[in-house]
Amino acid sequence: MVDRRLLLKSAAGLAVATSLGITGIARAHEWEEIPLWPGPPPGRGGVTGPEKIGSEGAGFGAVSNVSTPRMRVYRPNHPNGRAVLICGGGGYFRIQLWKESTPAAQWLQNRGYTVFELIYRLPNDGWEAAAPFADAQRAMKIVRTRAAEFSVRPDAIGILGHSAGGHLAGFTALQPGRKLYDGTDHFEAASARPDFAALLFPVVSLRKPFNTRTRKEIIGENADRAAEDAWSLDTYAAKGAPPMILFSSVDDPTTPPAHNLALFEALRRAGASVEMHIFADGGHGWGLGAPDQTLSQWPELFATWLDTRMTDKK
Repeated sequence: MVDRRLLLKSAAGLAVATSLGITGIARAHEWEEIPLWPGPPPGRGGVTGPEKIGSEGAGFGAVSNVSTPRMRVYRPNHPNGRAVLICGGGGYFRIQLWKESTPAAQWLQNRGYTVFELIYRLPNDGWEAAAPFADAQRAMKIVRTRAAEFSVRPDAIGILGHSAGGHLAGFTALQPGRKLYDGTDHFEAASARPDFAALLFPVVSLRKPFNTRTRKEIIGENADRAAEDAWSLDTYAAKGAPPMILFSSVDDPTTPPAHNLALFEALRRAGASVEMHIFADGGHGWGLGAPDQTLSQWPELFATWLDTRMTDKK
């Protein structure tokens, strides 16, 4: 019987290589996995049954029922000293690996970035709402602590997220010091603050009239304004925020540009470093995009933007 995980892993790699026109070149290292916690993860809740991988429809290649939060590490053949923690979207009820986070991870890996693809706990599976945010903080701390091991500069570790994963990445960037769990091992001495952040079609606001699956899973459909504000990214815009680049498409029915515009304006008013790109079309969940779409330029735009930020930093 064909192993479904291996099939999805191979299919994702082939899809990325084909879209980039790099078939036939030497492959970078296969991914490896690092658990986030030495034992049972902190917080309330848990899952029943095995982890699931979607096999059809919009959920194809998406993971859910996560009991063991972890990172998949994509090591490049020639490290450029930069690392990116990637959070796929999925409304906090699944994580879009095959369509979103894995293609981005492999694109970056093939350009010298060391990439950590986050497989985080999901409230819809039975974990408390804070669980994915605790996992993201912990992941950032592990990457920073082990930076030298991965040939990564400790001041060049960023985060990138899609949709709900963009909400997770943004919250981690803007609230890195939020106490979400009790930890005492050596990783906890490191900062969870990323040095840069990229948010693709993210959920920014949990306020009405926006009615996203993220809102339902994190604060509930009948939450009050205080809860809406507490989990909306623009609430925490500050001058000391990490440099951010934001991407949206005009015809996105799930997270229209109003989400990113709210964050962009809040960060701009606060005096933070922020850049935003709005593409004419692409809808929602576009991953790397198709070659004939303008939005397929976003990876190069991100890389160029980051080059500028790192030069400024030096």
